[in-house]
Amino acid sequence: MEVNSFVLGEFETNCYVVRKTPASPMASRGGRAGGECLVIDAGLAAGELIDFLKAGKLAPSAVVLTHGHVDHIGGLELVRRQWPDVKVFIHSLDAQMIGRADINLSFLTGNKTEAGPADVLLADGQLVEQAGVRLKVIHTPGHTPGGICLYSEEDGILFSGDTLFADSVGRTDFPGGSMSELIKSIKEKIIILPDETKVYPGHGPTTTIGKERMANPYL
Repeated sequence: MEVNSFVLGEFETNCYVVRKTPASPMASRGGRAGGECLVIDAGLAAGELIDFLKAGKLAPSAVVLTHGHVDHIGGLELVRRQWPDVKVFIHSLDAQMIGRADINLSFLTGNKTEAGPADVLLADGQLVEQAGVRLKVIHTPGHTPGGICLYSEEDGILFSGDTLFADSVGRTDFPGGSMSELIKSIKEKIIILPDETKVYPGHGPTTTIGKERMANPYL
């Protein structure tokens, strides 16, 4: 799996462009151009993401949202305007958030942010298969009711959204949040993954499951 990451907007939200690793080693040298990709979260200011996709002649087949807060969905409509056929995925319990400024924390930005409905509503254990990438949905409520992580067992990669960070966990003081539920989600579904699993979080640097199991003060 090939992963490109971007830090977008005033809340420094991590956005990821994911695609299948090229079969030929030569294709990975110097920056591979063209083809389909999968976007994980869309940040607030998605201009850098759009520029990267256009420069690389990449077409996102899907945007998967790890949850419905504004700093993860803010750039969604910009992506949709550029690629009208893109499909939007979100867990069913967070689906209404993307279309309602009163519950997606838009007040934190001073602007009303609302997007059209998602195309696919996800559930725990479901597989997302787009652009040659296969990711398992792990429902991890606590930060939001419909928060999810996305796991590739084949590549040993977890996209953890705002569930798990390096040396920290997601906030739970917003509506729908629960620290006890979040910690339960992490301990029962995330920390059980192999130590070497690389974690790409919604904010901050990458980490590994092994490191968080040993040193995360919340766990």
